[in-house]
Amino acid sequence: MITIENLSKSYGDKIILENITLNLKKGKVYGIVGENGAGKTTLFNCISGLEKHSGTISCEYGNPKTSLGYLQTEPYFFSNITGMEYLSLLCNARNIEPINSIEKNIFDLPLNEYANNYSTGMKKKLAITALLLQENKFFILDEPFNGVDIHSNMIITEIIQQLKRLEKTILISSHIFSTLNETCDEIFLLKNKTINMRVKKEEFGILENELKEFSIGNRISKLNLK
Repeated sequence: MITIENLSKSYGDKIILENITLNLKKGKVYGIVGENGAGKTTLFNCISGLEKHSGTISCEYGNPKTSLGYLQTEPYFFSNITGMEYLSLLCNARNIEPINSIEKNIFDLPLNEYANNYSTGMKKKLAITALLLQENKFFILDEPFNGVDIHSNMIITEIIQQLKRLEKTILISSHIFSTLNETCDEIFLLKNKTINMRVKKEEFGILENELKEFSIGNRISKLNLK
């Protein structure tokens, strides 16, 4: 289990997150939704140790940095590193034995080419592959479906389901509600700097309707489309 208690984050006088408390269990997939700028990525950065914050984070796996696979919205790659070298680098970081990258190349990526020249979707698929090869216990996936083709989205969805069966803990953000509906056990709404709502699977429809009402409202009618 990962326990987050009273996590808050500010930049100077600007409060971004305030008193976030979550309990994330093994074998569960959690989604987090919110408007652009609500603080989802900042929360992920705090949990992963990339940003300082107040409050506490405890993880039964020990230091989250040694067991966390964090997929950022835009994965970073060193220049002049091939896809194959990137996979080896991240495996070495976890002291994982050398891998058969060709066999495990489930997205059919051009591993001998420079990763920096990959398309946005290919970069994301390479980063996901590397995190899986690290044998992490806890995964944070920031917009894993964004910019990825439909075929790969199906693969990623099945990967998440398999990680759940393996008793991993997964936290996902997505602007595509249907992907969360398909994969998550519980969804958190991040609004007004804190977790505003927690919804179990049987109530996802209520949350979706609330998001539609808030996001759309009467905006479309204002266009007076003809």
